Amino acid sequence: MMFQTSDKDRRAVGYWLLFMAFMVFAMVVVGGATRLTESGLSMVDWRPVTGVLPPIGDDAWNAEFAKYQESPEFKLKNYHMSVEDFKGIFYWEWGHRLLGRLIGLFFFVPMVWFWVRGRVPGGYKPKLLALFILGGLQGLLGWYMVKSGLVDEPAVSHYRLTAHLSLALLIFSALFWTALSLLNPQPSSAPKKLKRMTHIAMLVLVLQLIMGGLVAGLKAGHIFNTWPLMGDSFVPEGLWVIEPTWRNFLDNAITVQFDHRIGAYLLTLMALAIVWAARKSEKPLKNRAYLLITAVGIQMLLGIIMLLKEVPVSWGTAHQAGGVLVLAAIINLMHKQRGKRAS
Repeated sequence: MMFQTSDKDRRAVGYWLLFMAFMVFAMVVVGGATRLTESGLSMVDWRPVTGVLPPIGDDAWNAEFAKYQESPEFKLKNYHMSVEDFKGIFYWEWGHRLLGRLIGLFFFVPMVWFWVRGRVPGGYKPKLLALFILGGLQGLLGWYMVKSGLVDEPAVSHYRLTAHLSLALLIFSALFWTALSLLNPQPSSAPKKLKRMTHIAMLVLVLQLIMGGLVAGLKAGHIFNTWPLMGDSFVPEGLWVIEPTWRNFLDNAITVQFDHRIGAYLLTLMALAIVWAARKSEKPLKNRAYLLITAVGIQMLLGIIMLLKEVPVSWGTAHQAGGVLVLAAIINLMHKQRGKRAS
């Protein structure tokens, strides 16, 4: 990736924000693995400071396990689990939370350093503060999500899970966009048609990512593990069994998986159309369009393989990572087109 700016401060802050975007990407991937290994409810309390270290010694592990034994997940699902089994799921959730703490630390300390030394480029201080606040809200939202699985049923609310994932992707997008703006301050013109199509593709992707969160929360990927048909037909039965009808889009696992599939087809068609529209554009735009269709194609393939294999941890995690990469590819294309439209 070629960057325009030669300003040392813009480059330093921009590279730092790119690194933070990568850390958030890693956080989303680890979060997906934590969900797929069903480890997210292994820590039944939230200790932002004292919870940095895992239990040390048998007494500490027994005490932590005793707290978990009071949870609905242990009583209704994992009652057979030993302390050693418990460690296997505990470390996933602990690692996920530790990475969140590291993201906060790696953001706050450099931000203060750049700020004190007067190296934050003009107009970017409010943006950095907003990013820091969003990160704090994400931590609170994560605990709010976990709490929903510690009451009666050993499963988190699919609404809260989707909100938690969506906010993580919003933070990633803001970090990546801000970094690109620092490193490539000069906007470019783009054909009006291409710009409009890219924005529509972003809207489709946003809806697709939200639907992906609902699929994960409802475990909808574990039904109809066939492709391209869902069972014996393209349009399965049971799409509208919940009343009122609109709730099927949010609470019906069959409808949610069907909508997620349709979203994938629409996004693929949009990416192909973008490549066609960009074929006569300048090389940087064409390259970004090719990158987008490549990311979408790989993500589509990952989704199909994951589904046919009945959502193993490895393929499910790869699919979640692929979604973030598609988001990055569209952001990269949109950012290149942010200037005045070409005729």
